[in-house]
Amino acid sequence: MLDAVIAMLAMNAVQAKIKERGLKLGIQNPKGHPMEVSAQKLAETVAAKSGNKIKIKVFPGGQLGGDLQTVSSLQGGIIDMTVLNSGILGAQVKDFEVYDFPFMFKNSQEADTVVDGAFGKGLHAKLESKCIIGLGYWELGFRNIINGRHPINKVEDIAGLKLRVIPNPINLDWVKALGANPVTLAFPEVPRWSRRRWTVRKTR
Repeated sequence: MLDAVIAMLAMNAVQAKIKERGLKLGIQNPKGHPMEVSAQKLAETVAAKSGNKIKIKVFPGGQLGGDLQTVSSLQGGIIDMTVLNSGILGAQVKDFEVYDFPFMFKNSQEADTVVDGAFGKGLHAKLESKCIIGLGYWELGFRNIINGRHPINKVEDIAGLKLRVIPNPINLDWVKALGANPVTLAFPEVPRWSRRRWTVRKTR
């Protein structure tokens, strides 16, 4: 019980030194997406740990601009935080493009070992000269290809499809290499674009 009281006193002392401030966190994912839900949880946790002195306001759905605009705003101090596809950072540090090569990892455990280890931390360190501080990697699962034309059972089935990709040379190149047509599009635009062209369904 004494330890608990000491811990509470220590926490109160830390909170007393924290200056009140508001932070902006801009993301492309819409409200209700796992990334947005996680961002809101982060905001709640930071508020609780700081005695409600640090408040993070989450702006989902690309409200503060597309991926590249968000990165630029982050560097310029217009926003304070963002969560995005690591390949977007290839425009700042080319080495980040490596994560967008297909079939890089066998499973989630292998991926976590790489990004949480020396390699992942080394890439984060390279961002500091670009006025960006990498805090960590968030899990979003493995990428799938979906379309509304036909099932994809073999590589040849991808030829001729229009595939949305992030504006990253690696993504553009591998999609073209498979005979498909890459379309660079901000994530919030994907649902509207899909409705205009076809109804999206998962491939088998």
